[in-house]
Amino acid sequence: MNKLQRISLFVLRVGLGWVFFWAGITKVLNPAWSAEKFLQGAKTFPDFFNWFASPGMLPITNFMNEWGLTLLGASLILGIFVRWSAPLGVLLMALYYLPILQFPYPGFPSLNSFIVDQHIIFIIVLITLYAFNAGNFWGLEKRISRGK
Repeated sequence: MNKLQRISLFVLRVGLGWVFFWAGITKVLNPAWSAEKFLQGAKTFPDFFNWFASPGMLPITNFMNEWGLTLLGASLILGIFVRWSAPLGVLLMALYYLPILQFPYPGFPSLNSFIVDQHIIFIIVLITLYAFNAGNFWGLEKRISRGK
C-alpha cells in the first residue's frame, strides 16, 4: 500500500472516529438524553425497537448508545481494536438505520436521501477500515499487537 493510501485510511479513520466520539460524548454528558423517543417512533420493526425502549431495557439501551459511540470513536481515533470495534459499529449503525425506514414511501429514510443515508455510508467506511486493518496505519494497533 502506498503512502497516499495509508494517509487516506488514517484521515478516514480519525475523521469518522471523531464523528462517533462526538456523538457519544455529547450523550454521555447530557443527563437528559435518552433513545426512548427515537425507538418509540420506529417505522420498521416497531415491536422490536419498542422492546429496547421498555422500562427494563431502556437504561441498558441508553448506556450502550452513549458508551458504544464514545468507545467506537476513541477506538478509531487511536487506531486500537479497529478489527473489533468496526463490526460492532456496523451493527450499531444498522440499528440506527432500520427504525427510520419507510420504504418505498417518499422521504425514505429522509428527504435528502433514498435508501443510502449517512448510516449506510458509515457502514461502508467501517467495513473498509476493517478490511484494510486501518488501525495499523499510524495507530496504536501495531504497538499493542507487538507487545510494546
